[in-house]
Order: sequence, then structure tokens, then C-alpha cells
Amino acid sequence: MVREASEADAAAVSAIYNHYIEHTVVTFEETPLPAAALAARIAETRAAALPWLVAVRGGEVLGYAYAGKWKGRCAFRYTVEVTVYLAPGCTGRGIGKRLYGVLFRELAVRGYHCAIGGIALPNAASVALHEHFGMEKVAHFREVGYKFERWIDVGYWQGMLAAHAV
Repeated sequence: MVREASEADAAAVSAIYNHYIEHTVVTFEETPLPAAALAARIAETRAAALPWLVAVRGGEVLGYAYAGKWKGRCAFRYTVEVTVYLAPGCTGRGIGKRLYGVLFRELAVRGYHCAIGGIALPNAASVALHEHFGMEKVAHFREVGYKFERWIDVGYWQGMLAAHAV
């Protein structure tokens, strides 16, 4: 089941995100975050009238996806940046597709026009997920992140949301 996240999901979301902070380069944060920090991020996203979703099975949060404003300038108001994270052991089971499918439909219904996703490279699974939803690579920045004693490239994928309004 995919539903809107609440602050009550913050501990589970924090555990998922902290795994990626501590063990991967898919996020450029380097210090684990307490549940309170994730609760504040969920509240901030919802206060901006943007979706933050969780995939839940048997009361356990398996992953989450959300959208944030792309830039602060008014002319960017119809563009969002999308993000998805899955609990360790939950990748490759269609949960990311389910989360993004619901997220993209919700964004289209709310009148958003364009979604942008940033991916630390290489990351074949994330590239495949974004391209599954019709997103295309539009940028590649070399060595813009530094984590775990190495430089990391970031690619950006872009897709139009109208196709997901159904």
C-alpha cells in the first residue's frame, strides 16, 4: 500500500535514509539524521502542498518517495525534483515503481508540469527506474560530489508529468 507519510513515519524513514547516508554515495549527506530531522522534512514538504509518500506492508515502511520544489524562483513553480529511497533488501521488487507511479500521478493531478531527478553515478537501477517513467538524461556533471574519499558524478533526468495524469 502507498499512502501519504506522516511525522509518525519519521523513525522508519530515518532508518532507511541513514542506511544510504552511511553506506552509499546516492545521497551526499554524510552524517546520519535523527527521526526528528526527517519528521521536520516531511512536515515541510506537506506544508508546501507537495506529496511525501510511503510504501507500507504489514505496518512496515518499505520505502518512500517525495517531491520538492526545483528552484525558489516563481517561474519554476510547475517543476519539482523527485526522490525515492527503498529499505535495504526491498530493491528489485517493484516498490520503487509503485511509489513513483503514485507520486507522478499525484503531481500531474496537482498541476505540476515537469519532474527532475538527480542520480549519483553510476547507478544502473536508479537510471532504469527513471527511464521506465519516460524520463530522459539531460545533464551530466562530472566530479561534483566528494564522499568516501572519491569524486562522484551526478546526472539529471527530466520528464513531463502530463502523461501520468491518467
